[in-house]
Amino acid sequence: MTPPSSTVPENSGDRPTDRPSDRRPDQADRQPARPSAWFGPLLRRLHFYAGILVGPFILIAALSGALYAISPTLEKVVYAEQLSVPPTDDPLPLAAQVEAANAVIGGEATPSAVRPGPEPGDTTRVMYSDPSLGESESRAIFIDPATAEVTGDLTVYGTSGALPLRTWIDQLHRSLHLGDFGRLYSELAASWLGIVAAAGLVLWIIRARKTRRAAAMLRPNHKHTGLRRTFSWHASVGVWAALGMLFLSATGITWSQLGGENVTKLRAALSWETPAISTELGQGSSPADEHAHHHGDGPSSAGTSGTSAGRSGTSAEAADPGIDPSSIDPADFDMMLSMAEQVNVNTGLVEILPPADEHSAWVVQEIQRSFPTEVDAVAFDPDTMEVTDRVDFADYGVAAKLARWGIDVHMGSMFGLANQIVLFILAIGIAAMVVWGYVMWWQRRPTHDPGLRLGIVPARGALAGAPWWGAATVALAAIGIGVLLPLVGLSLLVFLSADVLLGRRERRRAQSNRTESRVAVSTLSSKTSGRE
Repeated sequence: MTPPSSTVPENSGDRPTDRPSDRRPDQADRQPARPSAWFGPLLRRLHFYAGILVGPFILIAALSGALYAISPTLEKVVYAEQLSVPPTDDPLPLAAQVEAANAVIGGEATPSAVRPGPEPGDTTRVMYSDPSLGESESRAIFIDPATAEVTGDLTVYGTSGALPLRTWIDQLHRSLHLGDFGRLYSELAASWLGIVAAAGLVLWIIRARKTRRAAAMLRPNHKHTGLRRTFSWHASVGVWAALGMLFLSATGITWSQLGGENVTKLRAALSWETPAISTELGQGSSPADEHAHHHGDGPSSAGTSGTSAGRSGTSAEAADPGIDPSSIDPADFDMMLSMAEQVNVNTGLVEILPPADEHSAWVVQEIQRSFPTEVDAVAFDPDTMEVTDRVDFADYGVAAKLARWGIDVHMGSMFGLANQIVLFILAIGIAAMVVWGYVMWWQRRPTHDPGLRLGIVPARGALAGAPWWGAATVALAAIGIGVLLPLVGLSLLVFLSADVLLGRRERRRAQSNRTESRVAVSTLSSKTSGRE
């Protein structure tokens, strides 16, 4: 059995000196509760139960997230034949490349979007809506800019243009391939990840102040064995990963169904929305969805609004009856790109979208999400060729810029390979902490009692010893978080209900044991008296 030790804070709730029954009533009356006397145990119990019950969801999200972090690099390797060609300094006009792609599709095909090769040696993507594909999926024909030869024909997902491998990993991380129902798992993981990380960080600070050995707690102690060694790894890795966990939680929640919707409403109420280019002739900019490149809800990096919104990211607009495919000349793609470069488009990562109907505009938008961010967009009237709307990243509000950067860092696109490596290491660290947490629970099991096969849990009753203002603050915080993040509120109610039921069972068991002890003592006393 591993003896209780003050070096492991999870044991502090089991020490005799921490039991209310061991304190004299007059001491409890005279000494007001210090914040650390109730807040630390409360956080410890929250950290423990959340880690135990939500740990499997966080573990799956971490491992699938680690895989997604390196998926852009894997994609370049797996699909090198479709993505890369011999570089040329004299590429063919987009018209010739579009015509070559149209020949593959057949009929009077009209691209839903065209992405010219951003760098010499990159292929051009000509994308088409296809009703046989899933939501947010398009058919992409890859063209060699030098020869107009077809190098590939693949399904792409969302406005990130993810190819099948990355799309599969993305859906695994996002929903376990279970659709909208599966998304609840990732929302639960993202919501609780921040709470678990915040509680763990505060516990680390409390312990560091108590022991005055903060520097030693920043790294694992290899001299320890058993429970203490596992705890040193869990705590030291956790403090380094805490900020990253909080960041992933905050940005991940914005993708979720229930909590994400509340965040969107909050941003709208505070006027923190991301501006979107309007595709409707005569309309101005409107809010956009900066997550569109991940989940395919729209085609734009800056965002588009109007009747053409989503046409490169979904298959719903295939064969739109509002526009005659023959009215779009492949040479128009060259013309629109040239015009946009004279307005605000100045990067090679560009997407050109034709009008979805006779009331819509052409859109040329930058899709560079690596640093420095380039997501400017401009819309042109197809008849007059005049600019009908434009969106410039420089004009974004602070909140919109932070949202854009946060999403791009979360996706691993902001700083390229370095960003992906950091995310991969962070995700593996999170997964390891979950595993160490379960190992500690197992190591803390009472080996002297074969009937108890699981580890000791932190003592309950911490909130009962809190002052009124402390209990009120905790209650208000729980209600606020539960309203903003409904899955946290629902799961917290489940945790509390289970804890109350377990507490009642333990009290009944303890009462039964005391009754049996009194009966045994009474019987023994009777036998002794009879002998005398």
